Amino acid sequence: MPAAEWFANGRVTPNRLTVAGLVLNVATAPLIVTGHFLWALVVYIAASICDLLDGAVARVAQLVTPFGAFLDSTSDRLAEGITLGALGVYFARGGHLWEVGALFVALTGSFLVSYVRAKAEAMGVECKVGLASRPERVFVLCVGFAFARWHVLTVIVYFLAVVSAYTVVQRILHVRRQLRSRAAQSTV
Repeated sequence: MPAAEWFANGRVTPNRLTVAGLVLNVATAPLIVTGHFLWALVVYIAASICDLLDGAVARVAQLVTPFGAFLDSTSDRLAEGITLGALGVYFARGGHLWEVGALFVALTGSFLVSYVRAKAEAMGVECKVGLASRPERVFVLCVGFAFARWHVLTVIVYFLAVVSAYTVVQRILHVRRQLRSRAAQSTV
């Protein structure tokens, strides 16, 4: 909160932080594609800090708006697509097609994790359950970038594929339970 207050008092708007985070994610892509993972980690962390702060700044500055929430959510999906896409290019250039496939699963899973939550909440069901929400996926990627030289990134790619898919299933089952419970209560 102190950082959010500092940004809010400095007239940095939440939407500017969101856009700055997206721009930094775009800047991370060529570093990932060329295998400069320590530099990619530095820029990715800066992007992630912007992403963490935008919502807090919006609350502190009382600038929470539907468009800001929409921009933030859309930017998050785009940033994740850019990052995982760049990793896919990196692995494809090295002929590691299994990792590219795992990244496709991870990317699809990450999009579905967010989509399932948004769709559930549009239906009036809170859906924050699951192993691999965006903050967890960002943290795991940071670990992968930090230890890429020891081939940890390959393990991280498979891990992301599994936990993203698992989280989608967790959320779908959670929504089903909530909707069944709601239906049972309305028939009583």
